[in-house]
Amino acid sequence: MPKVTRDDVARLAGTSTAVVSYVINNGPRPVAPATRERVLAAIKQLGYRPDRVAQAMASRRTDLIGLIVPDARQPFFAEMAHAVEQAASDRGKMVLVGNSDYLDEREVHYLRAFLGMRVSGLILISQGPSQNAAAEIDAWDARVVLLHERPEAIDDIAVVTDDIGGAQLATRHLLEHGHEYVACLGGTEITPVTGDPVTDHVVGWERAMQEFGKSTEGRLFHAPYNRYDAYQVALGLLAGPDRPPAIFCSTDDQAIGVLRAARELRIEVPGQLAVAGFDDVKEAGLADPPLTTVASDRKAMARAAVDAVLDDSLRVPGVRRERLRTFPSRLVVRGSCGCHARATP
Repeated sequence: MPKVTRDDVARLAGTSTAVVSYVINNGPRPVAPATRERVLAAIKQLGYRPDRVAQAMASRRTDLIGLIVPDARQPFFAEMAHAVEQAASDRGKMVLVGNSDYLDEREVHYLRAFLGMRVSGLILISQGPSQNAAAEIDAWDARVVLLHERPEAIDDIAVVTDDIGGAQLATRHLLEHGHEYVACLGGTEITPVTGDPVTDHVVGWERAMQEFGKSTEGRLFHAPYNRYDAYQVALGLLAGPDRPPAIFCSTDDQAIGVLRAARELRIEVPGQLAVAGFDDVKEAGLADPPLTTVASDRKAMARAAVDAVLDDSLRVPGVRRERLRTFPSRLVVRGSCGCHARATP
């Protein structure tokens, strides 16, 4: 059968091809409701399918959003990517996902690849300081929204969590159980990185410890973000002579690794060791014991990031818009801290 064209739809609907285009693309001009219904009915009757490649070539933009994450194997990034995909789908967009693997060159590789595909916009969960990524974004004059992390080198719209406040909540809660002190399992960076969530988690831990008059000296330990490597670090920490009474972990994945190490060493949680994490991934509630952690509204953050990356008005010269949107954190209390409640009110 011959391919159905936009002209065929226009003839059946009794209108022009331009109007058909406005209906398909939701603009740029409005279409009367009755006319829109005739066009949609014609599209359905004829089985018309728009040529997305031709549309992209004409508009120099696709219906794609690029999303770059450090490691989609980690539950937090997997859940965030899913939330972005849902939010994009609600806006009629599809998502391309690339993993930087915490490597600067891979982050730049995906930036070039996605921007070269003329994506409608790009959402970046950065892997670090990202000076090279910043230069690449400037070279393309790209529309980019930062999500979860806000590297100092990239001055673009950002959607983040109150990481410092959330870490304070968790650490303060552990200290309120009467522990002498709370150790912190931070990231692999010894030198703090501005805009990095894990750096902010360490800052929040330090502030809570200071509130209670506790020293942080020698109580910050560095570990990779994933549970497998954190488990190895925790084995050494918990088997040593100075085992901490409580640990705040910068990620839930780290905390799950700590719980596994404690179980192997026959250390009772929370009887002999209290543990709290950050992120509230779905597995946190199924950990043994269920993990006390800090949550943020990932779905709302994903919607905000998608809305921002598609909002042309945010980039109008001379018009000021909110460039940083911070979502609140909340403490989710479970059993690993010594409480039995499932969540705070």
